[in-house]
Amino acid sequence: MISKSMLLFVFFYPITMSFVWMIGTLLYHFLRDRRDSAAPDPGEAMPLVSVLIPCHNEEECIEETISYLSRQNYANFEIVAVDDASTDRTGAILKSLKATTPNLRIVTLKQNQGKGTGLTMAALHCRGEILVCIDADALLDKDAIRWLLSHFSSSPRVGAVTGNPKVRNRTTVLGKIQVGEYSTIIGMIKRAQRILGKIYTVSGVIVAFRKKALLEVGFWSNNMVTEDIDISWKLQLAHWDIRYEPRVLCWILVPETFKGLFRQRLRWSQGGSEVLLKYAKDVFKWKNRRVWPLFFDYLMSVIWCYCVLATWLIVIFRVLSPQLDLSELAGFLPGWCGILLALVCMLQMIVGLLIDYRYDETVMKIVPWIIWYPVAYWAISCVVTIVAFPKAVFRRKNALAVWKSPDRGLR
Repeated sequence: MISKSMLLFVFFYPITMSFVWMIGTLLYHFLRDRRDSAAPDPGEAMPLVSVLIPCHNEEECIEETISYLSRQNYANFEIVAVDDASTDRTGAILKSLKATTPNLRIVTLKQNQGKGTGLTMAALHCRGEILVCIDADALLDKDAIRWLLSHFSSSPRVGAVTGNPKVRNRTTVLGKIQVGEYSTIIGMIKRAQRILGKIYTVSGVIVAFRKKALLEVGFWSNNMVTEDIDISWKLQLAHWDIRYEPRVLCWILVPETFKGLFRQRLRWSQGGSEVLLKYAKDVFKWKNRRVWPLFFDYLMSVIWCYCVLATWLIVIFRVLSPQLDLSELAGFLPGWCGILLALVCMLQMIVGLLIDYRYDETVMKIVPWIIWYPVAYWAISCVVTIVAFPKAVFRRKNALAVWKSPDRGLR
């Protein structure tokens, strides 16, 4: 009976969440995403915006990223690049860029202090009230700053606005299928969560903050593996609003090796588990009830991963049993549940692509490569969560979360 119940949970949890994401995405599309596509005109009131770029060994991409910012349809912004103890030519490249980029400022850290510390140091040196944070490989769309500012001007309680990352390196199968992830998984989840009122995490590669909100929560934590997930929870537990704006496009590089992809997802999963453990007590306060759906969704996803592991262990144990009765394995075969799961995953992919097509028309060219990603997403999430959760539990508290530049893939 326990095995049957667990099996039903294993199959129907991803099906249920897929429908939640699809329904939330469609509601977001029809209620909030069908407005004028022209970027809002800031008029004469153009507040100073600070663009923060944390760097650690980014010699291959930092020059392109900073040069691309010159295309912004917004004139009043400064660039603050943080060289976090790079051991390559990043520092020298940044210094050479100052000659052609007068609005560039450089903050240099002598020891690797981690991305959270680097962002905090940059924020303390910024002159703008709105801070746009991007990764060193991110190429911002020309209207990105305008779209971000439109949200901050609409309400004083907006603490952060996250954008819509798009994969630009598509030379390998891994790169191509991640295009599907960002269109049919990540974008859909953020749309659905925005409809529910809270967002699990901003995209660290492209997000803007109100400096006042960061100051209230003590800026970024320096002991969390994923500073973007942590700052999202800090802001929302302090009752700041976080929004998602799909028209803030940002072209990024993704890992194109299994090793690089696994390390990236392991870090993401460990960071999520650390946040789950860190804020568990605060979440259950009545004043924070609006984040309960996010908390329980992540908790259920962790439980689901371990149920999948238990299911496979039971199957293996029974297969290796000398007294195997093949009829006992029948209940563990996917059957119609597996077919239903595959169909729902395909439907989710279609919905995501149709809605995201307006932001990236080239995505349809690689549909044959990405049709399997909705299923692969659950498999990858399962494996990394099983490995990452114990790492989060037993990680030394308050240890400085230093970092290194992730796998940027091939171009």
